[in-house]
Amino acid sequence: MQISSTAIILRNIRLHAQHGVLEQERLTGDEFIVNLRVAGDFAKACRTDSVDDTVNYAELYEIVKTEMMKPSRLIENVAYRIGQAILDSNSLVESVDVEVVKSNPPMGADCGGASVVININR
Repeated sequence: MQISSTAIILRNIRLHAQHGVLEQERLTGDEFIVNLRVAGDFAKACRTDSVDDTVNYAELYEIVKTEMMKPSRLIENVAYRIGQAILDSNSLVESVDVEVVKSNPPMGADCGGASVVININR
């Protein structure tokens, strides 16, 4: 049997942060949701049962939390920084999909949020 692909997914990481174009957004902040898909060759971990052969999802969460606490005007910038930091943190990572959702965007609409999704490859 051959494993064709492996990925680690973190869903619905909820954090309060101060991102936004408007000054008020950066002062009061908003709830953001981050979703990650981190792909790489983690097949060895499937056989060894060792965290040394994969990416520790607790460390992924800490990267997300650290980058989310750095205010940005655009969520595109936040998503890029998260993806780049994950690639820099572990050589096993081949690509990262990052979605950052602003739960209450200031646009006068009743919606489930505004988001960006980026894919970064090594």
